[in-house]
Amino acid sequence: MDVERKGAVEREFVASLARGLAVLRAFSKDAREMTLSEVAQGTGLTRAAARRFLLTLEALGYVASDGRRFRLTPKVLDLGFSYLSSMEFWDVAMPYMEEVSATIHESCSASVLEGCDIVYVARVPTKRIMSVALAIGARLPAITTSMGRVLLAQLADDALHKHLGSCPVRRRTEHTVTDPAALQGILRTVGQQGWCLVDQELEEGLISIAVPVRNKRGRVLAAMNASTHASRTTPEEVVRSYLPVLQQAARKIAAAMP
Repeated sequence: MDVERKGAVEREFVASLARGLAVLRAFSKDAREMTLSEVAQGTGLTRAAARRFLLTLEALGYVASDGRRFRLTPKVLDLGFSYLSSMEFWDVAMPYMEEVSATIHESCSASVLEGCDIVYVARVPTKRIMSVALAIGARLPAITTSMGRVLLAQLADDALHKHLGSCPVRRRTEHTVTDPAALQGILRTVGQQGWCLVDQELEEGLISIAVPVRNKRGRVLAAMNASTHASRTTPEEVVRSYLPVLQQAARKIAAAMP
């Protein structure tokens, strides 16, 4: 972001909106219900400010309360579905992702990059092979996933350097690559070859391969992957059998995009 645009953003920044969104993000799988004090502590807001935001969100229907504890309501899903419904990619990609899953008999997913994570925007599941249940909106660390590496490989050098510097890599298995220089080399290779295979770096036994999905102008819209378990196949076989199917689907999606 250039200096002039950054200054304009800072002048127009609505701090109260940012704090309201922080209250929504404070709820999670581990904090499905919270008291006013817990919300204030989790967001860094004062109790008075947290109370105002919670009551406003309750009046709008995004939060419910039993008088002491607050929780999100299903209306929050409207925010996510508004994003998905605005993506032409969603409607175009799903039939081709279903073809991928039917051909290889494994799950097929699509994601976009947000901050340090990938966010799942489409998924055709089959057998559950991960300990983490994945659904639309699920997040995983970009740098240790095949889709994340495909998306990171598309970034300009300065943006990639910023990402690697601000997103710490956690060793999730004995195979996880954490060395920054090694990761940069991996991403350089991914960018050159146009696909990425991750072998048990995110979770023991999980092998995943991903390709970028572009529009007709060549802009990367998302990444698409297929995953399997190491007990069923080898990385070499995944490249040989899954990669051509994914690449063909990506070409079909690009051709079908308006």
